[in-house]
Amino acid sequence: MFRGLTAIQIDTKGRLSIPSRYRTPLLDETGNSVVITIDTEQPCLLLYPTPRWLEIEQKLEQLSSFHPASRRIQRLLMGHATDVELDSQGRILLPPLLREYAGLEKSAMLVGQGKKFEIWNEAQWQAGRTAWLADAANGASSMSAELLALSL
Repeated sequence: MFRGLTAIQIDTKGRLSIPSRYRTPLLDETGNSVVITIDTEQPCLLLYPTPRWLEIEQKLEQLSSFHPASRRIQRLLMGHATDVELDSQGRILLPPLLREYAGLEKSAMLVGQGKKFEIWNEAQWQAGRTAWLADAANGASSMSAELLALSL
């Protein structure tokens, strides 16, 4: 279970270091392999332990290739999916095309989302968080029945 927010740095070669508190659970689940792809709704990357990604990939493959929205998701998620390995220092190399998509240069945010991580450009994360909180405070976001039934 991945949760929490961590400010991270991306080095000049495009590598980021997975925080030590996540390395052991990640390595236990994956060996040293993870999959990174784009988020189709936000300018960030999604990092999955390989076994979790394989479950998603299997579901994506079952979607109809004749339905335009399904095909779009297949193209974007599976087309951008990249296998990467943690090196001996717990770093992963973010491919240039994925870094470009998410606007990742030096400062980033690693956002735990349960079974995966999101990787955000730090400034975009800050702006997004501010907007999401403002929307919630102003009642601008409509909640699904699932969310309305959730008690925290």
